[in-house]
Amino acid sequence: MEITEVKVFPVDEEKLKAYITIVLDQCFVVRDLKIISGTAGLFVAMPSKRRKDGSFKDIAHPLNQSTRATMEKKILDAYLAEIKKPGGMAPRSADEADRADSA
Repeated sequence: MEITEVKVFPVDEEKLKAYITIVLDQCFVVRDLKIISGTAGLFVAMPSKRRKDGSFKDIAHPLNQSTRATMEKKILDAYLAEIKKPGGMAPRSADEADRADSA
């Protein structure tokens, strides 16, 4: 499995830095990954949904640490490249990023 495309949608929030969409092997898309600024730096949060008890459960995630590390590196590299671009995407609200991702 290879990540063949990473789309970055920066947002202007305190801890949430971007929404991410990835394409696997040019044939499968996963939306709503998030780049979060945590106490140990940036990390990638997998797409999740809220359960009835208020907790969150990942709806898609790597099954081993090696795959997670590979995915996180590629995603964070794409995010850092995007925010460093001159005239690159300006951060936006989470609602604007959602609308752009569904287009």
